Amino acid sequence: MSLVVATYNVHDCIGRDGRYDPERVLTIIRELDADLIALQELQWEPEVALDLLQHFASRLQYRAIPGPTLLRRNGHYGNAILTRLPVRNIRRIDLSFPHREPRAAIDLSVESSCGPLRAIGTHLGLFPGERRKQMTRLLSILANAHPPALLFGDLNEWFLWGRPLRWLRNHFGHIPDIATYPSIRPLFALDRIWVKPRELLANIAAYSTPLARETSDHLPLRAVLKRPDSNSNSSGL
Repeated sequence: MSLVVATYNVHDCIGRDGRYDPERVLTIIRELDADLIALQELQWEPEVALDLLQHFASRLQYRAIPGPTLLRRNGHYGNAILTRLPVRNIRRIDLSFPHREPRAAIDLSVESSCGPLRAIGTHLGLFPGERRKQMTRLLSILANAHPPALLFGDLNEWFLWGRPLRWLRNHFGHIPDIATYPSIRPLFALDRIWVKPRELLANIAAYSTPLARETSDHLPLRAVLKRPDSNSNSSGL
């Protein structure tokens, strides 16, 4: 049995052509066919009949877990997680840094084919000092999490030698750097999926179809997790 996880910065559902089109995003999410998917830069309107996050969830038979970072009269904006897995617990982590855009993480405990899983979905800040503080906070939480544990989202870390990535490698082990940004010709591995124990990771790749390259400025990142005893074909990672 395998578990599919993904992360996708949907860029407010605005494609490279400048067109707002949630149905394209819905198509990509359907094609990812993930059991657990972290979304970033999603805007939704909880006070109106058509709630975009719930629309995605109901069309694709997921449970929606919102994690807004900006609360506005005309709609909320931020993170979300869609999952098919039984959810045991939900925690929200404030990662905001003074005088910067508010940031946060969604911290879930779910039941999965890999056993009870701790999963944290996030979108970190643009300023290096901000990211270092945010990563320190997340790693202090993960240090107390029993494996298996998962950290996924848009980490906004542009440099492979940056301190946050070194800290992540120390905690999770080496996981390939997969370029996802910009979607038309990816150069930077901004979107990440980290899993512990490392042996669970059977496959990880950017989802790079023609539609995915048009739908957002980021490509989705998709990973397959398997128990070690069923992971004999996972070489090459």
